[in-house]
Amino acid sequence: MSLPIHHMIATGPRPVAPFSHAVEADGWVFVTGQMPTDPEAPDAPLPDGIEAQTRRVMENLKLVLAGIGLTLENVTFVRIYLTHFERDYAAMNEIYKAYFEPGKLPGRTTIGVTGLAVGALVEIDMVARRP
Repeated sequence: MSLPIHHMIATGPRPVAPFSHAVEADGWVFVTGQMPTDPEAPDAPLPDGIEAQTRRVMENLKLVLAGIGLTLENVTFVRIYLTHFERDYAAMNEIYKAYFEPGKLPGRTTIGVTGLAVGALVEIDMVARRP
């Protein structure tokens, strides 16, 4: 096994804690959970509502993946964290599924939590695999 590669994407979202955007080991890529912050205006208020926050998180994840030469097609597993699970689950799913080709959804776990960094409603992390 080779040593892990720690990726920080210059155009990616500003980290809200000490972490790498992604860590790669033997072709597996673990993408750190992303928040609904705007990479071009990291101090701006978060978007209003679960739909807008889910879109922003997915776009942030796409930026990180693109920064290491991957796309959502390479994603094998996703974890989603929601602060208002019952209220936001269905609306989040509608936005989330639009980012993937029908019939090619990654494996997934969705978890209700009591709080997330920066007051976010949603955080999503991913596992991807290089071809």
